[in-house]
Amino acid sequence: MNIIRYPERNDRERITGRSRTDLSELNAAVEKILDDVRENGDRAVIRYEEMFDKAALQSLVVTEKELEEALTEVSEELLDALHLAHGNIERFHRAQAMTVKKVETQPGVTCWQKSVAIEKVGLYVPGGTAPLFSTVLMLATPAVIAGCREIVLCTPPGKDGKVNPAILAAAHIAGVRKIFKIGGVQAIGAMAYGTESVPKVYKIFGPGNQYVMAAKQIVSLHDVAIDMPAGPSEVCVIADETSNPEFVAADMLSQAEHGADSQAVLITTSERMLDDVAACIDRQTEALERKEFIRKSLENSMLILVKDYDEAMELSNIYAPEHLIIATENHEELAAKVVNAGSVFLGKYACESAGDYASGTNHTLPTHGYATAYSGVNLDSYNRKITFQHITPEGIANIGRAVEIMAENERLDAHKNAMTVRIDECKNIYGEKK
Repeated sequence: MNIIRYPERNDRERITGRSRTDLSELNAAVEKILDDVRENGDRAVIRYEEMFDKAALQSLVVTEKELEEALTEVSEELLDALHLAHGNIERFHRAQAMTVKKVETQPGVTCWQKSVAIEKVGLYVPGGTAPLFSTVLMLATPAVIAGCREIVLCTPPGKDGKVNPAILAAAHIAGVRKIFKIGGVQAIGAMAYGTESVPKVYKIFGPGNQYVMAAKQIVSLHDVAIDMPAGPSEVCVIADETSNPEFVAADMLSQAEHGADSQAVLITTSERMLDDVAACIDRQTEALERKEFIRKSLENSMLILVKDYDEAMELSNIYAPEHLIIATENHEELAAKVVNAGSVFLGKYACESAGDYASGTNHTLPTHGYATAYSGVNLDSYNRKITFQHITPEGIANIGRAVEIMAENERLDAHKNAMTVRIDECKNIYGEKK
């Protein structure tokens, strides 16, 4: 790991910056697959499934029989955990529902906003090195609460042509029935353009590798909305002399095991804590199954020693982490200073794993510094806000002349006239506005 002691102020942007690679070749490869899927539909998707996922498929659809079989293959213990997690995720996201409030901006001028569900959404759930059934709950639960009419889920099959049963169980619990055996770029293309089997959607959600992320950004230019741009996963832990180094090391490693390009950052006010965490990371890594991923990830990771809490929070806000763990005694005080972060975990017992699975918050979050401008997935992500207004003759009398003057000064005569004809009619009701 990279150890940095007391970084200079003018060096903070550099040390918190993410690596940037030339994506021109990757984007070219992704665009070729997307074009093929758009032109050839299911045939192209099936071909890429055999090429990339080594699955020879006759059909892309997960049948009801396969769904029922999956439920029998998942242990009762895991089913109970999935139900508990789903319940918490549902409670947290249902509480985000918007209340319609009408506002009379002037007498006779009433404005309001209504939240309307996106009709068709696509959810991408990675398989790859780990079956992310938790992501099914995170993406599908708010979609169902929002009332999305059509929810499409794509996830890669194994070599046997079957989807991981835990993913199907999670989909069943969350209420998703349109499930397709498609992974990678071809899944994003299928949902963006539609195929003979897969419906075209209006917005695509979900994480993935750099190919999936590139595909999402490419289709978002012209064809479909996406949840957010994203890069490799990351965590930042703020610790002091009161923190538990075993906990801090475990939190950093839980992020590092996502993949070789993940990043874990410790910002601490205590040199002893820095040394203790480094030792704990070395020891804990040896006992972990995915230690090869972890070692590569740790090459990108940092232990940073700073002078005080203010510097720690300033550095964290510049970094804008996907996950921020504040493991200090004064975590409530520091929480008030958080400006840029995807999701924040307070106190020594709030591990990132809790948010990843079962506390109720959503784990689909902005990475790569995008937390400066993007939120994580939430109920609003599945809705559009439509504004309404109603104007009476009294309202025309109150705002009509202002509209005329503004339109006239923008030299938009037709805009002015649309109000003028109404003013002329309303004069008979209210007379001239003094």
